[in-house]
Amino acid sequence: MNRILTVALFAATILLITAPLPSAAAMQLLSPAFKDRGTIPNLYARPAAGGHNISIPLKWTGAPDGTKSFALSIVDHHPVAGNWVHWMVINIPPDATSLPEGASGKNIPPGALEIRNSFGNAGYGGPQPPKGTGPHAYVITIYALKDTRLDLKPNATLADFQHAIEGKVIDEASTTGFFEQ
Repeated sequence: MNRILTVALFAATILLITAPLPSAAAMQLLSPAFKDRGTIPNLYARPAAGGHNISIPLKWTGAPDGTKSFALSIVDHHPVAGNWVHWMVINIPPDATSLPEGASGKNIPPGALEIRNSFGNAGYGGPQPPKGTGPHAYVITIYALKDTRLDLKPNATLADFQHAIEGKVIDEASTTGFFEQ
């Protein structure tokens, strides 16, 4: 019995010693406009869905050392939407920690580039899910990148975006908002 207890204590000690320590500064993303997994206010929806198409305010913290730029995406993964892109921004400077409400088209950090969304416009396109399709989850993700610049054209697709960041992501954080008509 003593031998079993000794082996168990030894194994537990090894696990504690080799287990990764939790990160005190894990990257986080939030919107002051709604809680994670909450409802996106109408203000941020497209006019046809009762909104004003104002881009969502976003804040992030805990970017890892070595971050040379950020990239952002907002994608609706609902089966009806089929990975509908609402916003992609690349080459956000490493010292940026937020995008204010209404930043799209007017207040994007210098050097950042807004990519075409699935509505066919460069910049933000708010929620406008088809009526009667239930709640759609809008996944907002900020990527901390080890490259200063991504070379994407303004008409790049989501697949182009994903390929461009592949192997360059140091960390990422997401928040999700829901919207339905």
